[in-house]
Amino acid sequence: MSNEERVQIPPKPTWAPRSARPTVDTSMFAVVQANPQSAMMVGPATGALPIIDMDNEGEGEAPGGAAPSAVRSSASLALGTMASRILGFLKGIVLSIAIIGSPVADIFEAANYLPNLIFIMIAGGVFNAVLIPQIAKASREADGGTEFISRLLTVGITGLLGLTALVLVLVVPLMGLTMSFTGKNMQLAIIFGLFLLPQIFFYGLYSLLGQVLNAHDSFKAYAWAPVLNNVVAIAGLLVFILVAGSEANSHHTVDNWTLGETAMLAGTATLGIVIQAAALIIPVHRLGLNLRPRFGLKGTGLGSTAKIATWTMGTMIIGNLFFLVILRVATIPTDSDPQSATSNPGILVLNRATELYIMPHSIIALSIATVMFTAMAHAAARNDSSGVRDSLAAALRTTGIATVFAGIALLVLSGPFGMLFSGNQPDVGRQVAITLAILAIGAPFYSINFILNRVFYAQENAKTPFIIQCIMVAIGLCTALYAGSLPHEWIIYGLALSYTISNVAAAVISHFFLRAKIGDYGQGLVMRAHMRYLVAALAAGVAGELLLRLFGSSSSDGFMWQSITASAIVLAVVGTVMAVLYFVILKQMRIPEVDALMNPVLSKVKSRLPGR
Repeated sequence: MSNEERVQIPPKPTWAPRSARPTVDTSMFAVVQANPQSAMMVGPATGALPIIDMDNEGEGEAPGGAAPSAVRSSASLALGTMASRILGFLKGIVLSIAIIGSPVADIFEAANYLPNLIFIMIAGGVFNAVLIPQIAKASREADGGTEFISRLLTVGITGLLGLTALVLVLVVPLMGLTMSFTGKNMQLAIIFGLFLLPQIFFYGLYSLLGQVLNAHDSFKAYAWAPVLNNVVAIAGLLVFILVAGSEANSHHTVDNWTLGETAMLAGTATLGIVIQAAALIIPVHRLGLNLRPRFGLKGTGLGSTAKIATWTMGTMIIGNLFFLVILRVATIPTDSDPQSATSNPGILVLNRATELYIMPHSIIALSIATVMFTAMAHAAARNDSSGVRDSLAAALRTTGIATVFAGIALLVLSGPFGMLFSGNQPDVGRQVAITLAILAIGAPFYSINFILNRVFYAQENAKTPFIIQCIMVAIGLCTALYAGSLPHEWIIYGLALSYTISNVAAAVISHFFLRAKIGDYGQGLVMRAHMRYLVAALAAGVAGELLLRLFGSSSSDGFMWQSITASAIVLAVVGTVMAVLYFVILKQMRIPEVDALMNPVLSKVKSRLPGR
């Protein structure tokens, strides 16, 4: 399943409050919906917050800021993450050119979705909530954690091998349980599964080795390995297009699909994950830990850690069981028209649209939340409720500047964005556009809910997110099952609406739980700020919509719908105009958060100018 941030685990910061416990993001819609395909590129993860080293407060920190080594690491991580996202975006475009619009596209997408989902649900929770905090702790031992990490890797790799082997043996009932395909479609899904399910082992290996590196302040390889993954995947797709042809030129069907095409498409997808994991072996060896196979974990403290992490793991498992239902519902439309899938949008359309709508959150909200979480954890450790509330309100206001505009921009620009992933097929482009427009409405609420839940984790409260998760799963199941009862051509749009309803409801429910816990956190001022952002975003959106008309957006044969290149030009022009107009309006409205967001960026740019 592919590669870009289904849900990313950012690297462990160099410092953090002593008394806070490590936490992972287990919000239901941050687990898988947040990037159904793309999170694999950055590595399997169950959290969007860092795994935090709790006992090294201030270690390596320069006065008034980060140590130079931390700054260099952050720069390398930022470049690696950005390169991964750009390549993941390109990979999605090339994949769409290769197969979107054919029944094979949805069968491959569903089969490629499953390995990461299984890893997150079964192994990811144990890794992130139980094992990784212990790696950070062991790394501070005199031997650098050699004894414990040797035992952990031995048990972890053995467990991953067993899990992967079991899944491969049960591939037939597993596909039948999680997908709605029948006949030849199901047969092809099973074959894809045999090629793709081994990814489970390599996702786990990447996660284990990556966290060993992070615990020893070695971040570069972990950040850049996904770039290799995407390069391999893109190369495989280009070979596929060269040999088998694109969907627009060679109509791919289940009947004319060959084993060689499966090997090119699914085999290179798995090869990318293999190389991503293998790229960390040499950096781990260079740590000089002298690792060797050692069985047994008795006396390592994992039992007590597991008890602490029970709520976190439960939250994760329940949320991902929900996404198994989503997977089954999303594969219903593919079987409805055995001749062609272009009349009915399928899971590939849903996943491409989801990648787009979650991108602003991944780039902006995650960064702000990471910084905010450290500040909140410090305040929580001091029992400073006022500090927690201030940090939360500031994070919500600052994030809202980007996410409110992003929601409107995605709504207005859904057409050209859809064409990017259309494979030069306007009908498919419109399907992605409609799905994205529905999802865009919930984008700001998604980030709000994410940030609200950080407060619970900063206060070492994993039980409340579990309760919220259960409520959200109940709402999500009702809306998703209702979507499954719609006419087949409406199912994917119904699922997109289910996501949006859940995102809005999650933000509201989390707000009430949090207000009962910490009291008034300035939500009135936060709401007022968001309304001002919305006014500016709507003004920019109206201007963008008028400009789109000049590019033929209202005509089925207009320039915007002609090709991927045309849509990219439209995005560059209209998107830039909207963004500039939005910030000009915000400045005229004298919104202080604009300066707080932009000044650090502008100061860095000015410092790099000649003569400075």
